[in-house]
Amino acid sequence: MKNLLKIFSMIMFFNLISCAQQSDEFNMTVVELDNKMKTDSTLVILDVRTAPELTGPLGRIEGVINIPVQELQQRLSELENYKTNNIAVICRSGNRSRTATSILNSAGYNAKNVIGGMKEYNKLPKN
Repeated sequence: MKNLLKIFSMIMFFNLISCAQQSDEFNMTVVELDNKMKTDSTLVILDVRTAPELTGPLGRIEGVINIPVQELQQRLSELENYKTNNIAVICRSGNRSRTATSILNSAGYNAKNVIGGMKEYNKLPKN
């Protein structure tokens, strides 16, 4: 019985490590986003906040596509032309964009969540 418990514990430990590594694969920092915006002309930025938030105090990134996360599943067809592009998914703080990134990657897109969202993006020094 103790051996089974040890084996089960080891399996759970490796699963946790695997999940942590996978989640890093689907995240990017705002610095990485800023660099990608300068070097990847095909980068798509998907803002999953509501339309009123785009005109709020956090503003918006020029040229974003806006599809609120609660509508994303039903509006995936609007992103079909970008299936082969890298997609940076952003929201206010990174929570909704994490959900949206999962939806997109499950549907075969190459999406990454922008950690910290617009709150962190706005802290970047402006050139």
